[in-house]
Amino acid sequence: MSDIQEYSDVVQEVRGALNAGKLKLQSTSVSFKNIKTGKVDQYQSTDVDKVYWLKRARGYCLKFMLDTGIIHRYDGFKEADFDKLSNFVSKYYQTNLEKQDMSVKGWNWGLANFTGNSLNFEVDNKLAFEVPLNHVSHSTTTKSEVTLEFHQNDDAAVSLMELRFHIPGQPAAAAAAAANAEKGENTEIKDPVQEFYENVLDKADIIQATGETIAVFTEVHCLTPRGRYDFKIYPTFLQLHGKTFDYKIPYTTVLRLFLLPHKDGRQMFFVVSLDPPIKQGQTRYPFIILLFQKDDEMTLELGQSDEDFETKYEGKLQREMSGLEYEVISRVFKAVTNRKITVPGTFIGSSGTNAISCSYKAATGFLYPLERGFIFIHKPPMHIRFDEVSSVNFARSAGSTRSFDFDVETKSGNMHTFVGIEKDEYGKLYDFVSNKKLRVKNIGGKLDQKQSANYADDMNDSDDDDGDHDAYLERMKAEGKDRYSDDEDDDTDSSDESFNPGDSGSEVAEEYDSNPPTTSESEEDDLGSGPEAEAKREARRKEKEKKRARTAKTVREPGQKKVKRKSKNKNRDPNKPKRPMSGYMIWFNTNRESIKADNPSLSMTELSKKAGELWKEMKDKSEWDEKHAKAKEEYVLAMEEYNKKPKNAGNSDNAGSGSDEEKKTKKRVKKSSGSSKSPSKKVAESRAGAGESYKSKEFISSSSSSDEDKPLKKKAKKKEEVKKEVKKEESEEDKESSVGELPSDEEILPSPPSSGKGSGSDETDSESGSD
Repeated sequence: MSDIQEYSDVVQEVRGALNAGKLKLQSTSVSFKNIKTGKVDQYQSTDVDKVYWLKRARGYCLKFMLDTGIIHRYDGFKEADFDKLSNFVSKYYQTNLEKQDMSVKGWNWGLANFTGNSLNFEVDNKLAFEVPLNHVSHSTTTKSEVTLEFHQNDDAAVSLMELRFHIPGQPAAAAAAAANAEKGENTEIKDPVQEFYENVLDKADIIQATGETIAVFTEVHCLTPRGRYDFKIYPTFLQLHGKTFDYKIPYTTVLRLFLLPHKDGRQMFFVVSLDPPIKQGQTRYPFIILLFQKDDEMTLELGQSDEDFETKYEGKLQREMSGLEYEVISRVFKAVTNRKITVPGTFIGSSGTNAISCSYKAATGFLYPLERGFIFIHKPPMHIRFDEVSSVNFARSAGSTRSFDFDVETKSGNMHTFVGIEKDEYGKLYDFVSNKKLRVKNIGGKLDQKQSANYADDMNDSDDDDGDHDAYLERMKAEGKDRYSDDEDDDTDSSDESFNPGDSGSEVAEEYDSNPPTTSESEEDDLGSGPEAEAKREARRKEKEKKRARTAKTVREPGQKKVKRKSKNKNRDPNKPKRPMSGYMIWFNTNRESIKADNPSLSMTELSKKAGELWKEMKDKSEWDEKHAKAKEEYVLAMEEYNKKPKNAGNSDNAGSGSDEEKKTKKRVKKSSGSSKSPSKKVAESRAGAGESYKSKEFISSSSSSDEDKPLKKKAKKKEEVKKEVKKEESEEDKESSVGELPSDEEILPSPPSSGKGSGSDETDSESGSD
């Protein structure tokens, strides 16, 4: 027989709620771990006094009674587990597994027995029900009744509020006292009601502020619940006294203690985790957060005897304690609650501290990666253990490219998203998650050290294909393409659109034509016939409709400004050598068709992802690395040859000397020829030929207006400067022999009309006026 037995489908009843967990029976101890809170209840096998097996409505219950009177109950066992448990208990726990019969008569009249920390109500010597007295919060008595009130559990669907016991003990006690008096005995007979009440108070968890306090801390700054409170430390509970509210917290409800440094380095957080939490109206506070200045000191005198310090607190406390304020308070809490203090581990962020600045929902705070979980301070405070984490996710931030989001998904299905984390923290947090063997959702599977990548490669696009393939980077690029392809904005970059080699027709046709061209008939015929061919045709038609709908949204409405599309590499030299492909891209281009044939149902994005997985699984990549190295050598040699050539030597469009001068000259000649044939010039010529004097609109207005004369003078001066520049350029062009023979102005410009006086000067004036 094994010396360890584990049961994962066991529940523990706590104040009406069934907390699921894992029960582990060992030869030397018994432990139960709560799945929800992570709290572990453990006791030694030598402390076990009796073990009972009870029949319940939903299976069987295993009840352990300890020497101290504490009782632990675990439900969810099956009848077939009895033999195995009986042999295990009898072998290692020096007791037998006893079957305890339950009364099913439904009577409310019976015998009350106080056993351990529970009240057993028996009917005909069979157990009807039992009441754990440590769940009793208050008890009162009347003439013949005892009333019990219970602590409430917010997680329980139905809670027992009050229970009353009727004890008809007065006549029986009087008769017993009279009988003893006749016998001459003076035995004192206690009142049964009072005796019942005293037994309840002895085991009940009733918080009464009696006795001396161990210590008192005044005006302590609390972030949660907000305000300043006086902390009164009693032997069994903690009292928070504020201006409006008072809280009494039993030490048994304290789960964990945390001591965390603030990111500014000047303050300290002290966090107390509670289950069940304290309540203020409908608000629950599962954490108490205290804030201390790091340099504040204090001196404290404790009100306990030296014997208590040695026996009860095992020397952890002294009568007089002095030091930093947060250290003194944390030492007192550790001693009275008997809980360890959790501090940050090995994680150090880019700022050199243990904290990461981020936001949860609308509140900013700090995320602390601990050795066994994450804790967020402070609104709302939360503690997430690694054993309840299903996966984590690194995501691009929706607001800025300088930050990212960190998602933590629990096994219960809850998602916690921490947003606005600076990108400098990515590498540290990524390595921390990989070391803790947490599953990253957007990569898939658990991580190893080789998969840790630089943030610049993950969050920023890079044109450098050298190095190993990063599956996470490829996935993020694919997600970006899908997101931008469905974007409705007009300023979308053309490089973000999906590349479809099979599409026919130009962008201009699709944007402005009412019936853009679709797939050619030859491509449709290549698909053949049959159901599969029809499905492919239908898929192509749907894809065309989607693309047509996207391009239709880019048509400008009346009055809307035209948005210019960005163009990449506008001035790129086509003769410039291209970068060599990485080993992965060479392998992918070689095996693309075979991968596509093996997975015909995958889309382009899924196909790239599949290729990344296959590349990752490959062990021998030397062949493709050699091809990449060879291509890189050829690229280096080609770039050396390219750099030796003149700047425009490799551009065929700019070949030949004087090509730029030719273009400028032709452009100027074309402009001058066009201006000579303008309608305004013809009108001026006809009027000049008829002997009429013509004045432009500027000269019709009154000459006395100084405001109108100024622009006319400026315009005339500007025209004179333009004429001088034109004459100067014409004289320089005549001197240059490399340009070749060009036609003179007389050959290009139309000859002036023969009639009319001063036609040449009038022609020049008419041009200036028309301009």
